[in-house]
Amino acid sequence: MTTATDTDFIGLEHEHAAHNYHPLPVVVSHGEGAWVTDVSGRRYLDCLAAYSAVNFGHGHPALVAAAKEQLDRITLTSRAFHNDQLGPFVTALAALAGKDMVLPMNTGAEAVESAIKVARAWGYRVKGVPAERATIIVADGNFHGRTTTIISFSNDPDARADFGPYTPGFRSVPYGDPAALEAAIDETTVAVLIEPIQGEAGILVPPADYLPAVRRITSERNVLFIADEIQSGLGRTGATFQCENAGVVPDLYLLGKALGGGIVPVSAVVGNADVLGVLRPGEHGSTFGGNPLAAAVGHAVVDLLATGEYQQRARELGEHLHARLRTLIGRGVVTVRGAGLWAGIDIDPALATGREVCERLMERGVLAKDTHGSTIRLAPPIVVERDDLDWAVDQLEGVLTELGA
Repeated sequence: MTTATDTDFIGLEHEHAAHNYHPLPVVVSHGEGAWVTDVSGRRYLDCLAAYSAVNFGHGHPALVAAAKEQLDRITLTSRAFHNDQLGPFVTALAALAGKDMVLPMNTGAEAVESAIKVARAWGYRVKGVPAERATIIVADGNFHGRTTTIISFSNDPDARADFGPYTPGFRSVPYGDPAALEAAIDETTVAVLIEPIQGEAGILVPPADYLPAVRRITSERNVLFIADEIQSGLGRTGATFQCENAGVVPDLYLLGKALGGGIVPVSAVVGNADVLGVLRPGEHGSTFGGNPLAAAVGHAVVDLLATGEYQQRARELGEHLHARLRTLIGRGVVTVRGAGLWAGIDIDPALATGREVCERLMERGVLAKDTHGSTIRLAPPIVVERDDLDWAVDQLEGVLTELGA
């Protein structure tokens, strides 16, 4: 019997899967903790964690156990009926966020789309914005997903070009500039939608006074503050939410990725009844949103976060990771940004592109992903060991040396 190689799998994917990604040439077949193994048996340190969807590592025992137990019971009822997992899950998630209501969905983009609908309905039904005139303020460089509505307010040509006509109702202002944000608000504004840290843009951390200013301005102008914590939330930055690190509480949290534990897609809009309560039966829904399997896994994720252990681990290991990365500044690295176990690293473009650096890291057993030219990002699972982080930075240093830094 002939054993398939990575080339075989890559060939099948290239021939029959739409080319909407440009993956590194590695074929992963197994994973445990912060490590994955390819089809030939070689191990790699996962420093992407599926864009923070695998915050708790591959195959976390508590999450796998929750999924297996639920698989033996029931996996889908639709919301036409109640199930015994949804109520406990949304209660626990609301408590974790300090809110009182949860709208469960599946993907991060669905959470964003749901929040847009909620904000518009709130604007018409509560704030009194004239019909069909609601506007939402977003930030330049944003990434909130790739649905038609969301790419309508993106300024990333790869996500936006050739997919029009675009959905109206959005105004984009410079990220990190509260004065520009305030100037853009008028009587039609229903919400401000921002990432507390911009992920796809290169792990861009705004000035320390930015989020507090956003909270102040939105409160004063009777505008909802919607925080997209789909990548930054659930332990990644050393707190349950990055907003906590900034000392602010938004009106709505948007969650996804890690909420499903890397097992099933789970997302949610979390807020209080004075906002989420504007939805009426039949106005919004999802066949799979809030399904028993997703709720069981999501509840297990919330239980992990409720102890604070993972937030503390991400904070402490993140401090060590960033300290190590800063030693490379001037030695092939231009800048390092981030929070917790999340780092954006600008490589000197004279040396290599981000893609080239990631390909060389892969050859050394480290999986990372580039974004926007010469920037690479590191987001290892929170269960990663300190020695593994040191080894990963050593490999990056080795790559930079090979490139002539």
